Amino acid sequence: MARCDDNGNELIRDNVQWSEGRLKPLSLKLFAFGGTPGMAYSYATVPSLADSQGCQPVVEVDTYEVPSALPIASSVDRFFDTYARYLEALCAIPGFRKEGEVALTFPWEIPQFIGRDERLVELIRAGAFNALMRETGETRDWVERVLGAPSGM
Repeated sequence: MARCDDNGNELIRDNVQWSEGRLKPLSLKLFAFGGTPGMAYSYATVPSLADSQGCQPVVEVDTYEVPSALPIASSVDRFFDTYARYLEALCAIPGFRKEGEVALTFPWEIPQFIGRDERLVELIRAGAFNALMRETGETRDWVERVLGAPSGM
């Protein structure tokens, strides 16, 4: 998760930079809550897409070159549930257990887990994230795999 301690607060820095235009190409405002320190990927919520209980969907934000985001959960709780399933699947791979080899990337190689989130699938089908996603064949293929996954968790 992003650093937040007495020596620095990457979450505040990212959110200030994002609100000041670092993510200008993205038309929806995002609120960073985590990520991989030193990498161009962060996890953020999308406040404008909150449901009636205030749960905000989560996206993985890629700030490398042209900013874009990929929808990965309908809420922070669902994000952690999906990430836990990813870690379980990763730990089941013999190469990971022996050498720490990461042979499964989050979220690209787990659309079957992400597609179980029915609310997220509804939002994707409605086009709620279109303004955030990069238009590539890889993204379109991933979305199709998410939408084709068995629903329900």
